[in-house]
Amino acid sequence: MALVPAFHTSGLAAVGLALMLPATPAVAELFCSDHDAIVAGLTDSFHERRLGYGVASDAAIVEIYISDDGTWTVLLSDVRGRSCVLAAGDGWESAVDEVREAEPRH
Repeated sequence: MALVPAFHTSGLAAVGLALMLPATPAVAELFCSDHDAIVAGLTDSFHERRLGYGVASDAAIVEIYISDDGTWTVLLSDVRGRSCVLAAGDGWESAVDEVREAEPRH
């Protein structure tokens, strides 16, 4: 699948750009703060807990937080302990898609 490496590289570039955004004054709607402070807020205000995370680059991970009420938040966290809320919403539905054994996992 030739598109996968190109998409993966583009995704890493987007993560790098997102990490640089908090330093740009024009981006007022991106909320960034100390990781522990954001997680405490998600826990206290929305009763969200971490569903999982994935490595986005050598310097960042993406975390997904969900609540039993269906609220969800996606964080991008760097190695310095700073996190940015990339997206949040309502209506989270957990689902596990069946994967054929013959398909390689990337």
